[in-house]
Amino acid sequence: MKTYKIHSNVVIEEGAVIGDYSIIGLPPRGKKEGELKTVIGKNAVIRSHTVIYAGNEIGDYFETGHYVFLRENNIIGNHVRIGTCSVVEHHVHIEDKVNIHTRVFIPEYSVLEEGCWIGPGVVLTNTPHPLCPRAKECLKKGCRVKKFAKIGANTTLLPHISVGEFAVIGAGSVVTKDIPDGKVAAGNPAKLIKDVKDLKCRYDALKTPYDI
Repeated sequence: MKTYKIHSNVVIEEGAVIGDYSIIGLPPRGKKEGELKTVIGKNAVIRSHTVIYAGNEIGDYFETGHYVFLRENNIIGNHVRIGTCSVVEHHVHIEDKVNIHTRVFIPEYSVLEEGCWIGPGVVLTNTPHPLCPRAKECLKKGCRVKKFAKIGANTTLLPHISVGEFAVIGAGSVVTKDIPDGKVAAGNPAKLIKDVKDLKCRYDALKTPYDI
């Protein structure tokens, strides 16, 4: 007996595993059943209680934890992982090999470029002035985390921030300004502290933890 629900106009490629009580292709408000096409690529693993709204285009080897909520009209590449209890809003672009950990919030119009890593408890934001009468006019742009950047646990990115390629953000930071490529930043507010190439492995397992 199937305990999950697949709505109409959903394409799930071969090899997918769908967990109990998951919902795939749920129409968003204002859309009819089947109006938006949903595609999930090959060999997906969708764990229990995941909800994926209609209109998503998802590549191969997609994987969720439990209780993941994925809103409508997102474009997601191959080998993307989204951890337990994370929320991805609508019109988000997630490129190949992105890892999103547990309890992460990704708001609408965010862009996560190839290979970036989003640690547990990270919050991206996109509303400069919540409850402003014209707040929605500012929501057409989200944060951008560029290729192979790494965002440490419990970090907050303020609206429209860009984190550069290979950059590293220390845990618990509040990022208020754009971070250049290849830099390490940490603190509240986050400040540049060194180059990624200058990081050392504390266990002497490698000469440097990141090859850029």
